Amino acid sequence: MKVILLRDINTVGNAGEIVSVANGYARNFLIPKRQALLASDANVAQFESQRRQHEAAAERDRRAAEAQAAELEKASLTATVKVGEGDKLFGSVTTQNIADLLKAQGHDIDRRKIELEEGIRTLGVYNIPIQLEHGVKATVKLWVVKE
Repeated sequence: MKVILLRDINTVGNAGEIVSVANGYARNFLIPKRQALLASDANVAQFESQRRQHEAAAERDRRAAEAQAAELEKASLTATVKVGEGDKLFGSVTTQNIADLLKAQGHDIDRRKIELEEGIRTLGVYNIPIQLEHGVKATVKLWVVKE
């Protein structure tokens, strides 16, 4: 029986492929679990139409993410922090602090998208990578200065 796979299945194939499987496997497992559709002409046409719509939407979202990345590249943040002897920071500059600074400039970025391995504990200039949707990355310049 020929079916259109809706999900990747290790032993059968990848999503979107039309494959031949045993009749019982298709009727008793794949189709009831909504992992495949019967490969009729109508289902193939409908699946292709949905695939094109999803690809167009993904392309639109990727372009929006690239535009947002271009805006973020222009941003320059300044974090003023309290320091003690030897210019050591009290605490650190975290992803939440960076997200708040970005929000103050009009960029609503979730703190989990900011790729900072650990908090910044020294004064200086840092390039902070931000992972946006669809594999788009942006880098923001952060100035850590004393109060």
